[in-house]
Parts: sequence; C-alpha cells; structure tokens
Amino acid sequence: MTRRRTAVVTASAMGMLMTLGACGDSREEVTVGLITKQEENPYWLALRETAEKTADDQGVTLLTATGTSDADVESQQKAIADMVAKGVDGILIAPTDSAALLPAVEAARAAGVIVIALDTPFDPVDAVDAYFTTDNVRAGELVGEYAAAKAKELGMTPQVAMLGLTPGFLSGDQREAGFLASMGLDAKDPAIVADVDTQGDRELANDAMAKILQDNQDVNVVYAVNEPAALGALDALGAANIDPADIVLVSVDGGCGAIKDGVRPGLIDATAQQYPANMAREGVLAIVDAVRDDQPPNGYLDTGVQLITGNPAPGVDSRDVAYGVRNCWGE
Repeated sequence: MTRRRTAVVTASAMGMLMTLGACGDSREEVTVGLITKQEENPYWLALRETAEKTADDQGVTLLTATGTSDADVESQQKAIADMVAKGVDGILIAPTDSAALLPAVEAARAAGVIVIALDTPFDPVDAVDAYFTTDNVRAGELVGEYAAAKAKELGMTPQVAMLGLTPGFLSGDQREAGFLASMGLDAKDPAIVADVDTQGDRELANDAMAKILQDNQDVNVVYAVNEPAALGALDALGAANIDPADIVLVSVDGGCGAIKDGVRPGLIDATAQQYPANMAREGVLAIVDAVRDDQPPNGYLDTGVQLITGNPAPGVDSRDVAYGVRNCWGE
C-alpha cells in the first residue's frame, strides 16, 4: 500500500478543513470529522495537529471545525450537521455544552455516524459511542493534593480563589470537584474567597483575578481550570505587584509553553498534565477500526494525567519539568 499524500484547504477559523487523498490507496475509504472548542488555547491546536497526522498516516479524509471559545455551542451544532451532510463515518467532538449538543449528536447517530467525545463527556456519558479523555476529577485531585500540601509546608492558612470554566461544562465541574475534595473543602467553605467563571480565557481570567485581589488581599492559593486562566491570573498578580512566590498557583493542561515559561520558572507551582495527542490519535484510529475492521468503539478510554512541578510538595507524587517538557501534549 502506498501512503497517500494530502493537501490542506482552510475555509475559516470556524470553518472546515479537509485533507484530500491522492489516488492509489487500496484501503477502504474513511472520512472522520473533528470538532474542537477553539484554537486560542494551544491544547486544541495540538489535538487537531495530531488528528491530521494520524489521518494522513492512515489514508483517511479528515474534516475539522472549531469555534470561537470554550462556550461556543452554535458553531459546534452547525459543524455536526455539516459533517453529517458530507457523509462522514465518524465524528470526534470536544463538546462545549454537553446537554445543549445532545439533539445534534442524536441526529448524527441516527444517521449512522459514530460519535466519540474527546476531553469533555456528554451528559449522559452514553449519549455517544465512546469517550476518550483525561480523568478530569483526578486532574483536579492532583493539583488539590499539591496545593494543600504546599500550603501546609509554607505555613499558610488557605484562602482560595477559584478560576473556573462555565457552569454545566462537565470537564470544568469535574476538575473543580476533584480540587475541592483534595483540599478538604466544599463549595461553601469560608476558605474559598471567590469562585468565578473565566471560560478558560486569559483576558477574562485576568479581569476576574484583578477584581478578586481588590476585594481579598489575603488570597494565597489560586486554582485555575486551565493554563490560559493561570496565565491571566499571573497577569493580574503582576499588575498588583504581588510576588508569585507568595501564592500557590495550580492549574490543569501541562502544555509545552506553560511548562517551559510557567512551571519551570516557578510562576505556576504545579499543573496536571493532559495528553490531547493521545485522545486525537486513539479517536481517529477507533473510527478507522470501526469502518475497516468492523470493530465499533464503546466505553471510556483514560488517556492519562500526571502532576508536573519544579517545586515538589511533601508526600505528593509528581514528575519534574524535564518530564513535562518531553511529554507535553502526548505521552
């Protein structure tokens, strides 16, 4: 079999991208759709690039679509309908709203399209054929364990600022629940001085953190749902002339840039590293297996999570920055 060469055509930031194969590949044709949330966060860019490489290796036609933010539901609804109309065999989707997208997903599956959720589950989880992701509860637990241990080591009484995602978005809710459980807190604990939504956006997180610091001078632990939110928090700390060494800042993602520029210099104390490349690769392969080998996907695949820090906390298992750099985006 000859590996097929591809040409890439980009329509728009929210539009479709198709890889078109040259003739000569005797493998059964497969068309896969990939729908991400946005590409301001390099996490989603890494996921798409791995899907493109895997599709190329497998001789697969790949359609992709993305939106403008982690809360852009309308773009994803349109992308699902467009991909079904184009005759895709399967769709990989990181849903922005796990409930609002259910009718579109149900229509796709009724049309015979395989649907696999990446990164974020649907509600209910079995609304799709399979779910490939980080254990988001565990990701939250890891950074919560670290924050609790580090605060104790530094003699801090935790005063916690929570920079979350958006209510009802399950990946954010799960991370927050894991963090609070490991910190030994509940949502109404007075140790939580603020809990705000940032949509995982750096500018929104900056604005939110600036207001939190105006109202709460004693904040010493900051939880950020992702690294753009963590970087926004750092922007606000800098503007307020607060030394990051006086704050325990933890996050989730473990992206290449954030590991090198945030964790390595100690600005982000620890992050739970996810592996979106694993999600994308396994997602494409699962649809290929379903079409070519009649092996439909089902169930849940944990694609891994690891605590990364340059400043370990007593009794908390972690890997160092070098490991984080080697494995950023995919193990």
